[in-house]
Amino acid sequence: MLQIPLWKRVLIWALCAFGVIFTVPNLFYSKVEQHNDAVAAVTKANGVATPEQESAIAQWPSWLPSNLVNLGLDLRGGAHLLAEVQVEDVYAARIDSIWPDVRDALRDVRDQVGSVRRQPSVPSILRVAISKPEGMAVALKAVQALATPVVSITGAGQKDYEITSDGSDIVLQLSPAERAATDSRTIQQSLEIIRRRVDAAGTREPTIQRQGVDRILIQVPGIGSASELKKLIGTTAKLTFNPVVSRTTDAGANPGPRNAILPSANEPGQYYIIEQTPVVTGEDLTDAQPSFDQNNRPAVSFRFDPSGARKFGDYTANNIGSPFAIVLDNEVISAPVIQSHIPGGSGIITGNFTVEESTDLAVLLRAGALPAQMTFLEERTIGPELGQDSIDAGRLASVVAMGLVVALMIASYGWFGTMASVALMFNVTLIFGTLSVIGATLTLPGIAGIVLTIGMAVDANVLVFERIREELKTARGPARAIELGYEKALSAIIDANVTTFIVAVILFMVGAGPVRGFAVTLAIGIITSVFTAIYVTRAIVVVWFGRTRPKTIEV
Repeated sequence: MLQIPLWKRVLIWALCAFGVIFTVPNLFYSKVEQHNDAVAAVTKANGVATPEQESAIAQWPSWLPSNLVNLGLDLRGGAHLLAEVQVEDVYAARIDSIWPDVRDALRDVRDQVGSVRRQPSVPSILRVAISKPEGMAVALKAVQALATPVVSITGAGQKDYEITSDGSDIVLQLSPAERAATDSRTIQQSLEIIRRRVDAAGTREPTIQRQGVDRILIQVPGIGSASELKKLIGTTAKLTFNPVVSRTTDAGANPGPRNAILPSANEPGQYYIIEQTPVVTGEDLTDAQPSFDQNNRPAVSFRFDPSGARKFGDYTANNIGSPFAIVLDNEVISAPVIQSHIPGGSGIITGNFTVEESTDLAVLLRAGALPAQMTFLEERTIGPELGQDSIDAGRLASVVAMGLVVALMIASYGWFGTMASVALMFNVTLIFGTLSVIGATLTLPGIAGIVLTIGMAVDANVLVFERIREELKTARGPARAIELGYEKALSAIIDANVTTFIVAVILFMVGAGPVRGFAVTLAIGIITSVFTAIYVTRAIVVVWFGRTRPKTIEV
Protein backbone atom coordinates (compact mmCIF):
# COMPACT_ATOMS: atom_id res chain seq x y z
CA MET A 1 0.00 0.00 0.00
CA LEU A 2 1.27 3.47 -0.94
CA GLN A 3 1.61 5.09 2.47
CA ILE A 4 3.88 7.56 4.33
CA PRO A 5 3.66 7.70 8.15
CA LEU A 6 2.15 10.91 9.54
CA TRP A 7 5.31 11.96 11.41
CA LYS A 8 7.33 11.60 8.24
CA ARG A 9 4.84 13.71 6.27
CA VAL A 10 4.98 16.43 8.92
CA LEU A 11 8.78 16.40 8.84
CA ILE A 12 8.92 16.57 5.02
CA TRP A 13 6.56 19.53 4.78
CA ALA A 14 8.21 21.26 7.74
CA LEU A 15 11.57 21.13 5.93
CA CYS A 16 9.97 22.48 2.76
CA ALA A 17 8.43 25.32 4.80
CA PHE A 18 11.86 25.99 6.30
CA GLY A 19 13.29 26.41 2.79
CA VAL A 20 10.54 28.80 1.72
CA ILE A 21 10.65 30.94 4.91
CA PHE A 22 14.42 31.37 4.91
CA THR A 23 14.54 32.03 1.16
CA VAL A 24 11.97 34.86 1.27
CA PRO A 25 14.35 37.50 2.75
CA ASN A 26 16.59 37.11 -0.31
CA LEU A 27 13.72 38.28 -2.51
CA PHE A 28 13.87 41.66 -0.70
CA TYR A 29 17.65 41.77 -0.46
CA SER A 30 18.32 45.52 -0.18
CA LYS A 31 15.56 46.13 2.41
CA VAL A 32 16.63 43.22 4.60
CA GLU A 33 20.30 44.21 4.28
CA GLN A 34 19.55 47.76 5.44
CA HIS A 35 17.44 46.31 8.28
CA ASN A 36 20.31 44.04 9.41
CA ASP A 37 22.88 46.85 9.24
CA ALA A 38 20.66 49.11 11.32
CA VAL A 39 20.02 46.39 13.93
CA ALA A 40 23.76 45.72 14.23
CA ALA A 41 24.52 49.45 14.61
CA VAL A 42 21.84 49.92 17.28
CA THR A 43 23.06 46.87 19.20
CA LYS A 44 26.61 48.21 19.13
CA ALA A 45 25.33 51.57 20.41
CA ASN A 46 23.64 49.87 23.40
CA GLY A 47 20.12 50.33 22.03
CA VAL A 48 20.40 53.97 20.96
CA ALA A 49 18.96 54.41 17.45
CA THR A 50 18.84 57.37 15.07
CA PRO A 51 15.63 58.14 13.10
CA GLU A 52 17.28 56.74 9.94
CA GLN A 53 18.12 53.50 11.73
CA GLU A 54 14.59 53.19 13.11
CA SER A 55 13.24 53.66 9.59
CA ALA A 56 15.60 50.98 8.23
CA ILE A 57 14.64 48.55 11.01
CA ALA A 58 10.95 49.07 10.23
CA GLN A 59 11.48 47.96 6.60
CA TRP A 60 11.43 44.29 7.62
CA PRO A 61 9.26 42.58 10.28
CA SER A 62 11.29 41.52 13.29
CA TRP A 63 9.32 38.24 13.61
CA LEU A 64 10.50 37.05 10.18
CA PRO A 65 13.96 35.55 9.57
CA SER A 66 16.46 38.11 8.29
CA ASN A 67 19.27 35.76 7.26
CA LEU A 68 20.65 36.55 3.81
CA VAL A 69 22.88 34.74 1.36
CA ASN A 70 26.10 36.74 1.43
CA LEU A 71 27.21 37.90 -2.01
CA GLY A 72 30.83 37.29 -2.91
CA LEU A 73 33.31 39.66 -4.47
CA ASP A 74 32.36 38.80 -8.05
CA LEU A 75 28.66 39.51 -7.38
CA ARG A 76 28.82 42.60 -5.15
CA GLY A 77 32.01 44.15 -6.52
CA GLY A 78 34.97 45.09 -4.38
CA ALA A 79 38.72 44.67 -4.07
CA HIS A 80 41.00 41.63 -4.30
CA LEU A 81 44.57 41.53 -3.01
CA LEU A 82 47.15 38.77 -2.79
CA ALA A 83 49.93 39.76 -0.39
CA GLU A 84 53.24 38.10 0.39
CA VAL A 85 54.48 38.58 3.96
CA GLN A 86 58.23 39.19 4.24
CA VAL A 87 58.77 36.90 7.24
CA GLU A 88 62.53 37.51 7.14
CA ASP A 89 61.89 40.98 8.60
CA VAL A 90 60.74 39.34 11.83
CA TYR A 91 63.95 37.33 12.14
CA ALA A 92 65.99 40.54 12.08
CA ALA A 93 63.71 42.18 14.66
CA ARG A 94 64.03 39.18 16.98
CA ILE A 95 67.82 39.25 16.73
CA ASP A 96 67.93 42.99 17.45
CA SER A 97 65.65 42.57 20.46
CA ILE A 98 67.83 39.82 22.03
CA TRP A 99 71.08 41.82 21.76
CA PRO A 100 70.55 43.82 25.03
CA ASP A 101 69.97 40.56 26.93
CA VAL A 102 73.10 39.00 25.44
CA ARG A 103 75.13 42.07 26.38
CA ASP A 104 73.80 42.04 29.96
CA ALA A 105 74.47 38.29 30.32
CA LEU A 106 78.09 38.73 29.23
CA ARG A 107 78.58 41.72 31.50
CA ASP A 108 77.87 39.44 34.47
CA VAL A 109 80.97 37.39 33.53
CA ARG A 110 83.08 40.31 32.33
CA ASP A 111 86.09 39.22 34.40
CA GLN A 112 86.35 36.02 32.34
CA VAL A 113 85.29 37.20 28.88
CA GLY A 114 86.55 40.76 28.80
CA SER A 115 84.89 43.47 26.77
CA VAL A 116 81.90 42.69 24.54
CA ARG A 117 81.33 44.08 21.06
CA ARG A 118 78.63 43.39 18.43
CA GLN A 119 80.12 42.52 15.06
CA PRO A 120 78.70 43.35 11.59
CA SER A 121 76.59 40.51 10.24
CA VAL A 122 73.57 39.68 8.11
CA PRO A 123 70.28 40.87 9.69
CA SER A 124 69.12 37.41 10.87
CA ILE A 125 72.38 36.51 12.68
CA LEU A 126 73.92 38.09 15.77
CA ARG A 127 77.74 37.96 16.03
CA VAL A 128 79.39 38.99 19.30
CA ALA A 129 83.13 39.31 19.86
CA ILE A 130 84.82 39.08 23.27
CA SER A 131 88.29 40.41 24.08
CA LYS A 132 89.38 37.26 25.99
CA PRO A 133 89.06 34.24 23.63
CA GLU A 134 90.02 31.88 26.48
CA GLY A 135 86.70 32.72 28.13
CA MET A 136 84.64 31.54 25.14
CA ALA A 137 83.24 28.49 26.98
CA VAL A 138 82.02 30.68 29.84
CA ALA A 139 80.54 33.20 27.38
CA LEU A 140 78.71 30.47 25.47
CA LYS A 141 77.25 29.06 28.68
CA ALA A 142 76.04 32.51 29.78
CA VAL A 143 74.39 33.24 26.42
CA GLN A 144 72.93 29.75 26.01
CA ALA A 145 71.06 30.28 29.28
CA LEU A 146 68.95 32.84 27.38
CA ALA A 147 67.52 30.19 25.05
CA THR A 148 64.03 28.99 25.97
CA PRO A 149 61.86 26.10 24.72
CA VAL A 150 60.01 26.63 21.44
CA VAL A 151 56.29 27.17 22.10
CA SER A 152 54.74 25.03 19.39
CA ILE A 153 53.58 21.45 18.97
CA THR A 154 56.07 20.62 16.23
CA GLY A 155 59.00 22.26 18.06
CA ALA A 156 58.47 20.58 21.42
CA GLY A 157 61.76 19.90 23.22
CA GLN A 158 63.80 22.30 21.06
CA LYS A 159 65.27 25.71 21.92
CA ASP A 160 64.39 28.96 20.20
CA TYR A 161 68.01 30.05 19.58
CA GLU A 162 71.03 28.25 18.17
CA ILE A 163 74.10 29.59 19.97
CA THR A 164 77.51 28.47 18.74
CA SER A 165 81.06 29.75 18.34
CA ASP A 166 83.20 29.97 15.23
CA GLY A 167 86.38 30.36 17.30
CA SER A 168 86.50 34.12 17.53
CA ASP A 169 82.83 35.16 17.79
CA ILE A 170 79.66 33.98 19.44
CA VAL A 171 77.07 33.29 16.72
CA LEU A 172 73.38 33.47 17.64
CA GLN A 173 70.46 32.78 15.28
CA LEU A 174 66.93 31.43 15.40
CA SER A 175 66.67 27.65 15.35
CA PRO A 176 64.81 25.98 12.45
CA ALA A 177 61.95 25.04 14.81
CA GLU A 178 61.67 28.64 16.04
CA ARG A 179 61.77 29.95 12.49
CA ALA A 180 58.85 27.71 11.58
CA ALA A 181 56.93 28.78 14.71
CA THR A 182 57.79 32.44 14.00
CA ASP A 183 56.57 32.15 10.41
CA SER A 184 53.27 30.70 11.63
CA ARG A 185 52.86 33.41 14.29
CA THR A 186 53.78 36.16 11.83
CA ILE A 187 51.14 35.04 9.31
CA GLN A 188 48.59 34.60 12.12
CA GLN A 189 49.40 38.05 13.47
CA SER A 190 49.11 39.60 10.01
CA LEU A 191 45.75 37.88 9.49
CA GLU A 192 44.51 39.19 12.85
CA ILE A 193 45.60 42.75 12.14
CA ILE A 194 44.12 42.77 8.64
CA ARG A 195 40.86 41.28 9.90
CA ARG A 196 40.59 43.91 12.64
CA ARG A 197 41.27 46.72 10.20
CA VAL A 198 38.76 45.42 7.63
CA ASP A 199 36.06 44.66 10.24
CA ALA A 200 36.45 48.15 11.68
CA ALA A 201 35.50 49.59 8.28
CA GLY A 202 32.10 47.87 8.44
CA THR A 203 32.53 45.73 5.32
CA ARG A 204 30.42 42.64 4.72
CA GLU A 205 31.74 39.10 4.76
CA PRO A 206 35.39 39.71 3.78
CA THR A 207 37.54 36.74 2.83
CA ILE A 208 40.88 36.90 4.66
CA GLN A 209 42.78 33.64 4.64
CA ARG A 210 46.26 32.19 4.46
CA GLN A 211 47.29 30.91 1.07
CA GLY A 212 50.41 28.80 0.79
CA VAL A 213 53.35 29.32 3.15
CA ASP A 214 53.68 33.10 3.35
CA ARG A 215 50.81 34.61 1.38
CA ILE A 216 47.47 36.10 2.44
CA LEU A 217 44.39 36.36 0.23
CA ILE A 218 42.21 39.40 0.95
CA GLN A 219 38.84 39.85 -0.77
CA VAL A 220 36.54 42.58 0.50
CA PRO A 221 33.13 43.00 -1.21
CA GLY A 222 31.67 46.49 -1.35
CA ILE A 223 34.93 48.46 -1.06
CA GLY A 224 35.78 51.07 -3.68
CA SER A 225 39.17 49.98 -5.03
CA ALA A 226 42.26 47.91 -4.37
CA SER A 227 44.23 51.07 -3.45
CA GLU A 228 41.57 51.96 -0.84
CA LEU A 229 41.86 48.47 0.62
CA LYS A 230 45.67 48.74 0.77
CA LYS A 231 45.35 52.03 2.62
CA LEU A 232 42.87 50.47 5.04
CA ILE A 233 45.17 47.53 5.77
CA GLY A 234 48.08 49.87 6.45
CA THR A 235 46.24 51.56 9.32
CA THR A 236 47.96 50.91 12.67
CA ALA A 237 45.97 49.49 15.56
CA LYS A 238 45.86 51.47 18.80
CA LEU A 239 47.44 49.52 21.66
CA THR A 240 47.81 51.03 25.15
CA PHE A 241 48.60 49.94 28.73
CA ASN A 242 46.32 51.84 31.15
CA PRO A 243 45.82 51.86 34.94
CA VAL A 244 42.57 50.16 36.02
CA VAL A 245 40.26 52.12 38.34
CA SER A 246 37.54 49.48 38.78
CA ARG A 247 35.33 46.87 37.09
CA THR A 248 31.58 47.06 36.47
CA THR A 249 28.73 45.40 34.61
CA ASP A 250 26.99 48.72 33.94
CA ALA A 251 27.89 50.00 30.46
CA GLY A 252 26.36 53.38 31.30
CA ALA A 253 28.28 53.93 34.54
CA ASN A 254 29.93 57.30 35.06
CA PRO A 255 33.70 56.67 34.77
CA GLY A 256 34.63 59.99 36.34
CA PRO A 257 36.91 62.76 35.05
CA ARG A 258 39.89 61.72 32.91
CA ASN A 259 38.63 58.13 32.95
CA ALA A 260 36.98 55.93 30.32
CA ILE A 261 34.76 52.87 30.44
CA LEU A 262 35.68 50.10 27.99
CA PRO A 263 34.24 46.61 27.38
CA SER A 264 36.15 43.41 27.99
CA ALA A 265 37.01 41.53 24.80
CA ASN A 266 36.84 38.11 26.50
CA GLU A 267 34.19 38.59 29.21
CA PRO A 268 30.77 39.54 27.78
CA GLY A 269 28.94 42.02 29.98
CA GLN A 270 32.08 43.09 31.87
CA TYR A 271 33.45 46.62 31.63
CA TYR A 272 36.62 48.25 32.93
CA ILE A 273 36.93 51.83 34.12
CA ILE A 274 40.46 52.90 33.22
CA GLU A 275 42.49 56.08 33.31
CA GLN A 276 42.50 57.76 29.90
CA THR A 277 46.21 58.54 30.04
CA PRO A 278 48.17 55.34 29.24
CA VAL A 279 51.32 54.32 31.06
CA VAL A 280 52.87 53.09 27.81
CA THR A 281 51.53 52.54 24.28
CA GLY A 282 51.99 49.96 21.57
CA GLU A 283 54.64 52.15 20.02
CA ASP A 284 56.87 51.29 23.00
CA LEU A 285 56.33 47.51 22.65
CA THR A 286 59.06 45.75 20.67
CA ASP A 287 58.04 42.11 21.13
CA ALA A 288 55.56 39.70 22.72
CA GLN A 289 55.98 35.93 22.59
CA PRO A 290 54.22 32.91 24.11
CA SER A 291 56.32 31.36 26.88
CA PHE A 292 56.09 29.52 30.20
CA ASP A 293 56.23 30.83 33.76
CA GLN A 294 58.35 29.45 36.61
CA ASN A 295 55.75 26.75 37.22
CA ASN A 296 55.90 25.68 33.56
CA ARG A 297 52.43 27.07 32.85
CA PRO A 298 51.67 28.88 29.56
CA ALA A 299 52.22 32.64 29.78
CA VAL A 300 53.11 35.61 27.57
CA SER A 301 56.42 37.46 27.78
CA PHE A 302 56.80 40.99 26.43
CA ARG A 303 59.53 43.57 25.96
CA PHE A 304 59.50 47.37 25.68
CA ASP A 305 62.02 49.72 24.12
CA PRO A 306 64.24 51.76 26.50
CA SER A 307 61.73 54.61 26.81
CA GLY A 308 58.80 52.30 27.46
CA ALA A 309 60.89 50.15 29.82
CA ARG A 310 61.67 53.12 32.03
CA LYS A 311 58.04 54.28 32.20
CA PHE A 312 56.69 50.76 32.75
CA GLY A 313 59.32 49.96 35.39
CA ASP A 314 58.52 53.10 37.37
CA TYR A 315 54.78 52.38 37.22
CA THR A 316 55.06 48.73 38.33
CA ALA A 317 57.35 49.67 41.22
CA ASN A 318 54.70 52.03 42.58
CA ASN A 319 51.60 49.89 41.89
CA ILE A 320 52.35 46.33 43.07
CA GLY A 321 49.08 44.45 43.60
CA SER A 322 47.09 46.69 41.26
CA PRO A 323 45.69 45.60 37.88
CA PHE A 324 46.54 47.31 34.64
CA ALA A 325 44.60 47.02 31.38
CA ILE A 326 45.97 45.99 28.01
CA VAL A 327 43.70 47.89 25.60
CA LEU A 328 43.52 47.11 21.89
CA ASP A 329 41.17 49.08 19.65
CA ASN A 330 39.16 50.34 22.65
CA GLU A 331 38.66 46.85 24.11
CA VAL A 332 40.35 45.42 27.20
CA ILE A 333 41.94 42.18 26.03
CA SER A 334 43.61 41.43 29.39
CA ALA A 335 43.86 43.00 32.85
CA PRO A 336 46.65 41.22 34.79
CA VAL A 337 47.64 42.14 38.33
CA ILE A 338 51.16 43.54 38.88
CA GLN A 339 52.92 40.97 41.07
CA SER A 340 56.28 42.72 41.44
CA HIS A 341 58.50 45.49 40.13
CA ILE A 342 59.24 44.88 36.44
CA PRO A 343 62.52 46.58 35.57
CA GLY A 344 64.46 46.35 32.33
CA GLY A 345 61.45 46.54 30.01
CA SER A 346 60.66 42.81 30.09
CA GLY A 347 57.70 41.19 31.80
CA ILE A 348 55.43 38.18 31.80
CA ILE A 349 51.65 37.91 31.83
CA THR A 350 50.38 34.85 33.69
CA GLY A 351 46.90 33.41 33.99
CA ASN A 352 44.90 30.26 33.35
CA PHE A 353 46.11 30.08 29.77
CA THR A 354 46.41 27.15 27.44
CA VAL A 355 49.30 27.17 24.97
CA GLU A 356 46.85 28.24 22.26
CA GLU A 357 45.44 31.08 24.40
CA SER A 358 48.89 32.37 25.29
CA THR A 359 49.81 32.33 21.61
CA ASP A 360 46.62 34.21 20.72
CA LEU A 361 47.26 36.82 23.43
CA ALA A 362 50.81 37.32 22.18
CA VAL A 363 49.39 37.84 18.70
CA LEU A 364 46.97 40.45 20.01
CA LEU A 365 49.71 42.26 21.93
CA ARG A 366 51.78 42.48 18.76
CA ALA A 367 48.75 43.54 16.72
CA GLY A 368 49.51 47.24 16.98
CA ALA A 369 51.26 47.16 13.62
CA LEU A 370 51.96 44.69 10.86
CA PRO A 371 54.90 42.50 11.96
CA ALA A 372 56.55 42.48 8.55
CA GLN A 373 56.34 44.25 5.26
CA MET A 374 53.81 42.92 2.78
CA THR A 375 54.41 42.83 -0.94
CA PHE A 376 51.21 42.91 -2.98
CA LEU A 377 51.57 40.39 -5.79
CA GLU A 378 48.08 40.78 -7.23
CA GLU A 379 45.59 43.65 -7.15
CA ARG A 380 42.16 43.64 -8.71
CA THR A 381 39.12 45.90 -8.46
CA ILE A 382 35.68 44.64 -9.46
CA GLY A 383 33.08 47.35 -9.97
CA PRO A 384 29.53 46.98 -8.62
CA GLU A 385 28.17 47.22 -12.18
CA LEU A 386 30.16 44.14 -13.17
CA GLY A 387 28.90 42.39 -10.03
CA GLN A 388 25.30 43.23 -10.95
CA ASP A 389 25.93 41.91 -14.47
CA SER A 390 27.13 38.65 -12.92
CA ILE A 391 23.99 38.43 -10.79
CA ASP A 392 21.77 39.08 -13.81
CA ALA A 393 23.63 36.51 -15.90
CA GLY A 394 23.41 33.93 -13.12
CA ARG A 395 19.71 34.61 -12.62
CA LEU A 396 19.06 34.25 -16.35
CA ALA A 397 21.04 30.99 -16.51
CA SER A 398 19.11 29.60 -13.53
CA VAL A 399 15.71 30.56 -14.98
CA VAL A 400 16.56 29.13 -18.42
CA ALA A 401 17.92 25.90 -16.89
CA MET A 402 14.86 25.44 -14.72
CA GLY A 403 12.49 26.28 -17.57
CA LEU A 404 14.09 23.74 -19.90
CA VAL A 405 14.20 21.04 -17.24
CA VAL A 406 10.53 21.60 -16.32
CA ALA A 407 9.47 21.57 -19.97
CA LEU A 408 11.40 18.35 -20.63
CA MET A 409 9.99 16.62 -17.54
CA ILE A 410 6.38 17.55 -18.35
CA ALA A 411 6.83 16.53 -21.99
CA SER A 412 8.36 13.19 -20.98
CA TYR A 413 6.28 12.19 -17.95
CA GLY A 414 3.11 14.27 -18.09
CA TRP A 415 1.43 14.73 -14.69
CA PHE A 416 4.26 12.95 -12.91
CA GLY A 417 6.71 15.36 -14.56
CA THR A 418 4.62 18.26 -13.26
CA MET A 419 4.83 16.91 -9.70
CA ALA A 420 8.59 16.48 -10.08
CA SER A 421 8.82 20.11 -11.23
CA VAL A 422 7.00 21.27 -8.07
CA ALA A 423 9.56 19.32 -6.02
CA LEU A 424 12.30 21.04 -8.03
CA MET A 425 10.96 24.42 -6.87
CA PHE A 426 11.22 23.24 -3.27
CA ASN A 427 14.74 22.02 -4.02
CA VAL A 428 15.87 25.52 -5.04
CA THR A 429 14.26 27.11 -1.98
CA LEU A 430 15.99 24.56 0.26
CA ILE A 431 19.36 25.42 -1.30
CA PHE A 432 18.93 29.16 -0.73
CA GLY A 433 17.39 28.64 2.72
CA THR A 434 20.37 26.53 3.80
CA LEU A 435 22.88 29.03 2.37
CA SER A 436 21.11 31.80 4.28
CA VAL A 437 21.10 29.95 7.60
CA ILE A 438 24.76 28.90 7.53
CA GLY A 439 25.86 32.35 6.32
CA ALA A 440 27.60 30.99 3.22
CA THR A 441 28.96 33.35 0.60
CA LEU A 442 27.52 32.98 -2.89
CA THR A 443 29.92 33.54 -5.79
CA LEU A 444 29.55 33.23 -9.55
CA PRO A 445 30.95 29.65 -9.47
CA GLY A 446 28.45 29.04 -6.67
CA ILE A 447 25.64 30.04 -9.02
CA ALA A 448 27.12 27.57 -11.52
CA GLY A 449 26.85 24.90 -8.83
CA ILE A 450 23.16 25.73 -8.34
CA VAL A 451 22.50 25.61 -12.08
CA LEU A 452 24.26 22.23 -12.24
CA THR A 453 22.17 21.03 -9.31
CA ILE A 454 18.95 22.02 -11.10
CA GLY A 455 20.00 19.86 -14.05
CA MET A 456 21.00 16.96 -11.82
CA ALA A 457 17.95 17.23 -9.53
CA VAL A 458 15.60 15.47 -11.92
CA ASP A 459 17.96 12.54 -12.56
CA ALA A 460 16.62 10.81 -9.47
CA ASN A 461 13.03 11.39 -10.60
CA VAL A 462 13.87 9.98 -14.03
CA LEU A 463 15.20 6.81 -12.39
CA VAL A 464 12.07 6.50 -10.24
CA PHE A 465 9.63 7.12 -13.07
CA GLU A 466 11.36 4.65 -15.38
CA ARG A 467 11.20 2.00 -12.65
CA ILE A 468 7.48 2.73 -12.21
CA ARG A 469 6.98 2.26 -15.98
CA GLU A 470 8.68 -1.14 -15.81
CA GLU A 471 6.56 -2.21 -12.85
CA LEU A 472 3.37 -1.14 -14.64
CA LYS A 473 4.30 -3.48 -17.53
CA THR A 474 4.14 -6.46 -15.14
CA ALA A 475 0.39 -5.84 -14.65
CA ARG A 476 0.82 -4.63 -11.07
CA GLY A 477 -1.66 -2.15 -9.66
CA PRO A 478 -0.71 1.56 -9.81
CA ALA A 479 -0.16 1.87 -6.02
CA ARG A 480 2.17 -1.15 -5.92
CA ALA A 481 3.99 0.02 -9.07
CA ILE A 482 4.69 3.44 -7.56
CA GLU A 483 5.85 1.92 -4.28
CA LEU A 484 8.21 -0.54 -5.99
CA GLY A 485 9.48 2.19 -8.32
CA TYR A 486 10.71 4.26 -5.39
CA GLU A 487 12.13 1.26 -3.53
CA LYS A 488 14.10 -0.20 -6.47
CA ALA A 489 15.46 3.15 -7.69
CA LEU A 490 16.74 4.14 -4.24
CA SER A 491 20.09 2.33 -4.40
CA ALA A 492 20.96 3.78 -7.82
CA ILE A 493 20.03 7.29 -6.65
CA ILE A 494 22.17 7.01 -3.52
CA ASP A 495 25.17 5.60 -5.41
CA ALA A 496 25.13 8.32 -8.06
CA ASN A 497 24.80 11.18 -5.60
CA VAL A 498 27.29 9.89 -3.02
CA THR A 499 30.07 9.82 -5.61
CA THR A 500 29.27 13.39 -6.68
CA PHE A 501 29.15 14.48 -3.02
CA ILE A 502 32.61 12.99 -2.44
CA VAL A 503 33.92 15.04 -5.38
CA ALA A 504 32.36 18.18 -3.86
CA VAL A 505 34.08 17.47 -0.52
CA ILE A 506 37.45 17.00 -2.24
CA LEU A 507 36.97 20.26 -4.15
CA PHE A 508 36.23 22.06 -0.89
CA MET A 509 39.26 20.58 0.89
CA VAL A 510 41.88 21.22 -1.81
CA GLY A 511 40.33 24.28 -3.47
CA ALA A 512 40.28 27.92 -2.49
CA GLY A 513 38.07 30.95 -3.12
CA PRO A 514 35.69 30.41 -6.08
CA VAL A 515 36.32 26.65 -6.18
CA ARG A 516 35.13 26.35 -2.60
CA GLY A 517 32.05 28.40 -3.41
CA PHE A 518 31.20 25.96 -6.21
CA ALA A 519 31.83 22.98 -3.90
CA VAL A 520 29.56 24.33 -1.14
CA THR A 521 26.56 24.94 -3.38
CA LEU A 522 27.10 21.64 -5.19
CA ALA A 523 27.25 19.67 -1.91
CA ILE A 524 24.16 21.38 -0.49
CA GLY A 525 22.38 20.91 -3.81
CA ILE A 526 23.11 17.18 -3.86
CA ILE A 527 21.64 16.71 -0.38
CA THR A 528 18.51 18.74 -1.16
CA SER A 529 18.10 17.03 -4.54
CA VAL A 530 18.11 13.57 -2.99
CA PHE A 531 15.66 14.74 -0.31
CA THR A 532 13.22 16.31 -2.75
CA ALA A 533 13.42 13.44 -5.26
CA ILE A 534 12.94 10.65 -2.74
CA TYR A 535 10.68 12.28 -0.16
CA VAL A 536 9.05 15.46 -1.47
CA THR A 537 8.08 14.05 -4.87
CA ARG A 538 6.78 10.89 -3.21
CA ALA A 539 4.79 12.92 -0.67
CA ILE A 540 3.17 14.88 -3.51
CA VAL A 541 2.39 11.65 -5.38
CA VAL A 542 0.86 10.11 -2.21
CA VAL A 543 -1.37 13.16 -1.67
CA TRP A 544 -2.52 13.10 -5.31
CA PHE A 545 -3.06 9.35 -5.34
CA GLY A 546 -4.97 9.40 -2.04
CA ARG A 547 -7.41 11.97 -3.38
CA THR A 548 -7.97 10.66 -6.93
CA ARG A 549 -7.57 6.88 -6.46
CA PRO A 550 -6.92 6.26 -10.18
CA LYS A 551 -7.47 2.73 -11.53
CA THR A 552 -4.68 3.19 -14.07
CA ILE A 553 -1.84 5.67 -14.41
CA GLU A 554 0.38 6.83 -17.27
CA VAL A 555 3.99 7.75 -16.66
